[in-house]
Amino acid sequence: MSSKKMKFDKVTIVTGGSKGIGEGCARVFCQAGAKVVICARGKEAGKATAKVLNQKGPGSCLFIQCDVSIPDQIQELINQTVKQFGRIDCLINNAGWHPPFVPIDEFSIADFNGLLQTNLVSVFAACKFALPHLRKTRGSIINVSSLVGIVGDGGACTYVATKAGIIGLTQSLAIDEAKYNVRVNAICPASVGTQLTYNHIERSENPKEMRKILERWHWLNRLATIEEIGQACLFLASDQASFITGVALPVSGGAELGYGQKATG
Repeated sequence: MSSKKMKFDKVTIVTGGSKGIGEGCARVFCQAGAKVVICARGKEAGKATAKVLNQKGPGSCLFIQCDVSIPDQIQELINQTVKQFGRIDCLINNAGWHPPFVPIDEFSIADFNGLLQTNLVSVFAACKFALPHLRKTRGSIINVSSLVGIVGDGGACTYVATKAGIIGLTQSLAIDEAKYNVRVNAICPASVGTQLTYNHIERSENPKEMRKILERWHWLNRLATIEEIGQACLFLASDQASFITGVALPVSGGAELGYGQKATG
């Protein structure tokens, strides 16, 4: 499937769209002809991404500054999008944060509340504010969860809880919104070649070996590209997925497959 062949001339919001998976989604949707609205906290990075995407086309990209941990700013993002384009066809809830790997003893309740606000409450808020418009267009929502939201992960119980929550929210909303012909799905990536991932690799004691370890988590023996995650989102948003709702789609290179030895000692 190629975004250059698939046409998607619709209004799409991508939260956290200035970098990483969000940037990959914005690239792919713009290549398909969409009118993409990206939001992020960083003004300069957002403007830079929008400029590049507008130069490449054939779609367009508008940057709106927004901190998704603040619901009023999410509502303003929705309002500005509708004011600019008159409609919303697709919402991609991507913005989120992965804190350092630590046991529960080292993570405060205040920190957990903050993470919930950024990773989960923001998704709820964006869905809530966008749905009145998506019902009019029979649009769709795609929530970016994570493979660990399905299988768990060590040293990351707080992050995993937010990503598992996204899956539950997705499934329940899919039931509620079916009567409006709004489809709600989630994607669950494994390791993706984002700058955050590469920074993690470079900070390790042996970056070359760390990269091999991350690649070997996947049966396809590599990291996903941000565009591959974007392609999965484009498929779920398209008419080709018109009978798909309520799924949590692993985009994982098979990382979750196989029964075998896990312990190292």
